[in-house]
Amino acid sequence: MSDFKPSDEAQAAEIVAWAAAENQTLEIFAGGSKRALGRPPRADHRFDLSLFCGIVDYEPAELILTAKAATPMAEIEAQLEAKKQMLAFEPPDWRGLLGCGGEPTLGGALACNLAGPRRVRAGSARDFFLGFAAINGWGEPWKAGGKVVKNVTGYDMCKLQAGAFGSLSALTEVTLKVMPKPETACTILLHSLADEIAIPQLSRALNTPFEVSAAAHLPAQAARRSKVAAVADGLGAVTALRLEGPAPSVAFRVEAIEQLAGHGTRLDADETARLWTEIGQVRPLLRPGSGCVWRLCPAPSAAPAVASALRSRFASAEVFYDWGGGLIWLSLDTQEAGSDGGAAKVRAAMAQAGGHSTLVVAPDALREAVPVFEPLAPAIAALSQRVKNSFDPRGVFNPGRMQEGR
Repeated sequence: MSDFKPSDEAQAAEIVAWAAAENQTLEIFAGGSKRALGRPPRADHRFDLSLFCGIVDYEPAELILTAKAATPMAEIEAQLEAKKQMLAFEPPDWRGLLGCGGEPTLGGALACNLAGPRRVRAGSARDFFLGFAAINGWGEPWKAGGKVVKNVTGYDMCKLQAGAFGSLSALTEVTLKVMPKPETACTILLHSLADEIAIPQLSRALNTPFEVSAAAHLPAQAARRSKVAAVADGLGAVTALRLEGPAPSVAFRVEAIEQLAGHGTRLDADETARLWTEIGQVRPLLRPGSGCVWRLCPAPSAAPAVASALRSRFASAEVFYDWGGGLIWLSLDTQEAGSDGGAAKVRAAMAQAGGHSTLVVAPDALREAVPVFEPLAPAIAALSQRVKNSFDPRGVFNPGRMQEGR
């Protein structure tokens, strides 16, 4: 395997054109923090874009930021923090979960469409992705979108690239919308609720006009692993609701939510930040050594039933809930999960409830043998292949990263 490390767009385009002409494949690589996400890389060469780094333009008054795709997330967040702004989709740091080093990059977060606990209120990464420059599978530089929010005429290419895991184009520059950082935050903790009671409570809170920005439920095992004392030292399970904004508004809304959901423990802004960072990172709340970790997205109302079904099928199953029940993190012992990582039972439970599942953590051999992402219906798979052929007809970029053979 060779490493190609272009320093500008012209060099990058030349490398891709060569690969297309010679039927060679490229693994798009920058920070390396997400190499273990998806199916294992199986490309002929590594296409290192880490030199495409740096903020190109930042307009705080317009809430617009443009940066090279390999710009480290830490650099982006530092610049935004200086202007009391933030990335609204709260990109999670999964290095501990995936067992990877490297630096998370802005382009990687967008290409994988990652979003943290604020997803339930603000939306996903793709919802803030305004424009980009990229190189297609022929080695042709191209652009889409721009620096204004309402700029879409025709196809919204940003939403197509977000979540494609670099299988359509190699992003070199991205533009996105940023948001003001809340003045303060408070989290309400409700203690000892069963899953079947906690999830409807979260749904009711999210459906109020009081703008709950994150909603999670940690069963007792997960809660005990938290580094936030009020969570770990509480009475078993913990149900958490976050409110953010100007201090007077947060104080009023906290009182209103407590009248609806019941009074509990309150976390201040610093404790709130620590708790929701843990929830976004996932790993701190899972059993140490969990061999297989699944990310399940059912209808929130069905989440307790899905978790109950999986606990009945796997003695080692542990879960916790984010996004008001719309996201379940499931950990399994590798030996009990079996040769398919528990895929048959997990997906059978999800099929009854509706939704989709992703195998996030497992040994390389298992992630290669089992569909990591939800298997596509034949018509959707055919459409997906036509889209892939339009951007990368020779299959140069990240072969097999999402689906076997594609």
